[in-house]
Amino acid sequence: MGTEIAKAIVGGVLTGGVYALMAAGLTLIFGVMEIINIAQGALVVVGAYLSFVLQVHLHIDPFIGLIFTMPIMFVLGVTIEWGFIRKLKTQNRTALSILVTYAIAIVLEGILTMIFSTNLKTIDAWYVEKSLHVFGFYLPYVYLFGFALAAGLLLALYIFLYRTRSGQSIRAAVQNRTGAELIGININRVSALTFGVGVAVTAGGGMIFGATNSFNPNSSYDLISRLLVIIVLGGLGSIGGSLIAAIMALVIEDVTAVVWSPVWASTMFFAVLIVVLIVRPNGLFGQKATRAQ
Repeated sequence: MGTEIAKAIVGGVLTGGVYALMAAGLTLIFGVMEIINIAQGALVVVGAYLSFVLQVHLHIDPFIGLIFTMPIMFVLGVTIEWGFIRKLKTQNRTALSILVTYAIAIVLEGILTMIFSTNLKTIDAWYVEKSLHVFGFYLPYVYLFGFALAAGLLLALYIFLYRTRSGQSIRAAVQNRTGAELIGININRVSALTFGVGVAVTAGGGMIFGATNSFNPNSSYDLISRLLVIIVLGGLGSIGGSLIAAIMALVIEDVTAVVWSPVWASTMFFAVLIVVLIVRPNGLFGQKATRAQ
């Protein structure tokens, strides 16, 4: 039993890193724009399909394919922000964003269904079926590579936010949107950049998701429910909090499947959120709202 629990913990950590990558964009978008992007799950699935197309039709390795899929997803994110999100009025912006992005998710699902049908797809590569044997553990290469990718992209996102002028503008908008406008920061440009970056990182998460799960256009529903749990659990707007929350939730889910029952594993994933919010309503690393509007 001890070995099985240890395997569950390791698996939860590796899987949690990938979920953190998928949730990072959702967290970033809310932190800067106060937009709850319900379409994030559908965008992850779009990223999975893009990697699938490159792998099947052009024989491009999914990881190498990110060179193409991330810019495509960035442009898609900027287009969505410009065409739909920017037009939302400041008043009731957050509530309206739920309706608008849900509609976007439905449209994306319809387009994917029209192009690919509802048949399940998987992304295949040499590392999907092979494992690394270390200290009695068999660690799937795809999860190891996925965790490394998640760590690398999250580090790149951190460097972007804290070491570049564009990142400083984004952080200024997080702290005080009105104040940022007063000192000359173009909020529309910052919003477009934020949404673009937030969607671009889903390409990596979508690729790993597609390599470790069968997927179709309907896969977004379970994804978005989990991603919302992660960002609320970690604290809205906290990328670091999302990382810790994702790992914690996935470890608890996997350990529950081993020591109790797989039937209750998913339930525990959501039960963790309820317990944490009772004790700490702002999430693990959330702060009370203090920013000016």
